[in-house]
Amino acid sequence: MRHLLDIDDLTFEELNRVLVLAEKSNPPRILNDKGVALLFEKPSSRTRSSAEIAVVQLGGHPMYITAREVGFDVRETAEDLARTLAGYHSVIGARVFSHGVLQRMAEASTVPVVNLLSDLAHPLQALADALTLKSELGQSGLEGRTLAYVGDSNNVARSLVLAAGAVGMTVRVASPSGYTFDAATVERFSQYGCDFTALEDPAEAVKGAHAVYTDVWASMGQEDQKEERRATFKDYTVDEKLMTQASPEAIFLHCLPAKRGYEVTDAVLDGPASRVWVQSANRLHATRGFFLWLLEHNGFTS
Repeated sequence: MRHLLDIDDLTFEELNRVLVLAEKSNPPRILNDKGVALLFEKPSSRTRSSAEIAVVQLGGHPMYITAREVGFDVRETAEDLARTLAGYHSVIGARVFSHGVLQRMAEASTVPVVNLLSDLAHPLQALADALTLKSELGQSGLEGRTLAYVGDSNNVARSLVLAAGAVGMTVRVASPSGYTFDAATVERFSQYGCDFTALEDPAEAVKGAHAVYTDVWASMGQEDQKEERRATFKDYTVDEKLMTQASPEAIFLHCLPAKRGYEVTDAVLDGPASRVWVQSANRLHATRGFFLWLLEHNGFTS
């Protein structure tokens, strides 16, 4: 049984196979008459829309389940919920506050568990990012290309580094002191084979980069830190001046939603380098490709 809790649950070869499957225009209806549970402790328009439509395009029935209906460790344990849902559904996707909940579900479930976002990782977003990088920059391969991430070394950044490493890119991450990856995460990057550098200076990270990426400074659940983080990250805005440090052909990416005027300016988000709407649309294709790979790997046939 294979689960996806973070990108490095896939080998480089498997990840690249997912990207190939994501480009299929007529995928097999491998989920014909089967259900997929989509648990959302945290709301999301992109994750819900991409996951539901991906399941429909594979012939299945997506079931959206809210935090109110779930009640992890209040109504029932994460383990009991996973065992119950596995009796109805072929896949369980979960968007949760705590990564530990996903780990407990995966240990108990008899069907694949997929991370739709946790405090530690966002693997389906990273697959969409890799698909976007491949389609926009990778006509002759991504080896030797550089991705610069500017901002908080958060869950999105962690999965992004792993995915970019898997497709052969060099990754530089610029974060202020106190908001960098811990030693265990950096070691995990190394073990996975990522070419990764941590920096503090955004201009140094972006210099000559082929893609520049950022995310919100305060994620969902960090609202009480919003003002403190704005002060800390005030020099980490991706604006037109910072983009001039990148390669002239550089593209700009953001996982959305964006706080315009904070981590990115309107001129960059809406500018000619921006590929954020392509990237957003790729959430559907990447999710569909991953579900197809996962189901085929676990013995499903259409």
